[in-house]
Amino acid sequence: MTFSISFLLLLSAVITNAQEVTGTYQLHSKSDDFELTRTLTLNADGTFDYYNYRWVERGIPQDTHTYGKGTWTQDDKVISFFTEAESLDDKFTLDFSGTKARFISKSSRDKSDRSIKTALRFYESEIFWVKGMKLIKQ
Repeated sequence: MTFSISFLLLLSAVITNAQEVTGTYQLHSKSDDFELTRTLTLNADGTFDYYNYRWVERGIPQDTHTYGKGTWTQDDKVISFFTEAESLDDKFTLDFSGTKARFISKSSRDKSDRSIKTALRFYESEIFWVKGMKLIKQ
């Protein structure tokens, strides 16, 4: 009986933590001759969708759209991404396998009035421009 109650409490904590992580994360930067939008959606079913839009006034091509999709898992504050080879095609070209990000949020124990935006900071990836990227939860 005690084991069952402990297991249910642990399961509840894991589910609550996963729900906290799910959602849409974004980076948006814009100037007169440049625009960059990166959007990552973490779904509750363990899948993700990634969209990258880049517009450069003097770029060739001027605007680019790149996509990625796959699955994600969470181990404490670390989010790991995986892309199956059969998911890659002409549209979904980004392989997120081996990519890891740290989940950043204000601790429930932090009673200060400082503002910490919930975000993902990528620290490991085979995609060179993903490493170091920070996406803010919308």
